[in-house]
Amino acid sequence: MLKYNFIKNNRVTITISVLILICLYWQIDFISFIYVLMNIDIIFLFIGLLMLVPITMFTAIRLVWLSPDDNRINYIEALQLTLAASVMNLVLPSKMGDIVKSVFMVKNSDKSIEKNLSLVIFEKISDFLSLLLWCILGLFLFQDNNWLFIISLTSLFLLGLLSITSNSFVKLFFGLVVLLLPNRYAKSANKLQHEWLDMVFNYQKHKKKFVFIQFFSIFLWFLHLLQLWIFILSLGSLLPFLINLAITPLAIFIGLLPLSFAGIGTRDLAFVYFYSSYLSAATAAGLGVLATLRYIVPALFGIPFFIKYMKLKFIKNL
Repeated sequence: MLKYNFIKNNRVTITISVLILICLYWQIDFISFIYVLMNIDIIFLFIGLLMLVPITMFTAIRLVWLSPDDNRINYIEALQLTLAASVMNLVLPSKMGDIVKSVFMVKNSDKSIEKNLSLVIFEKISDFLSLLLWCILGLFLFQDNNWLFIISLTSLFLLGLLSITSNSFVKLFFGLVVLLLPNRYAKSANKLQHEWLDMVFNYQKHKKKFVFIQFFSIFLWFLHLLQLWIFILSLGSLLPFLINLAITPLAIFIGLLPLSFAGIGTRDLAFVYFYSSYLSAATAAGLGVLATLRYIVPALFGIPFFIKYMKLKFIKNL
């Protein structure tokens, strides 16, 4: 029954992923694709996968730093939450599995779900803003005549920045949300607004800490991009690192759009499209496979912690 409900709830995104993959592999030389995978440099592949360790550890550190004094999370708990959330990231688009951390966090504190949710969304926005910066840089460097995309992503970046720095913007946003939501959700929305404003106030009070965390998020995405470049090297390509920095963020951004199942299909197609001038279609498709491993491996290590949180009485009653 659980398996049936999972497929039923995700049938649209699963269908989209399958259709994209069928069309993609129909167009490329499948024999060349298999050859590329069979000749992966094991050393570079191992180094790339090993980078998941610092990336995961630094992600947990950022969650600790983001948590305010009245809702402080210790590092071990943050690491377990990050790994547990990676299980849901494997099946949800846009890495929305990170949101479940707010539910799991309620167990270990007397804080409300709204307080923990505001923390997790703050983390999500900080992460997303850093990716957008890399995307904008990539468009400036290598994507000529794409001013529409540059303006769109810059506007999205500014809106995201306002959502974690401006009291007025937050009040306006939640005011619109309350108007659109059914009355039974208005109380929860108001509670979330209150906790969100507390987070904004906290970072307005600690500006240096806030700026440091944003730069740390940018560095964290640099590690992601470095990891994918190492994967490219493992596939036998000597692509310059600067080109990787310019192109890969755009492909990742496309893969995060909530269109397909965990980004599978859209991410692969984006790699083939954006790297068409530098990599063969078979090599770019191989990169898409390795990029998916970035979600699978942490999810495997996160299963014990995910089970731990799912066994909690609080979770069972949701």
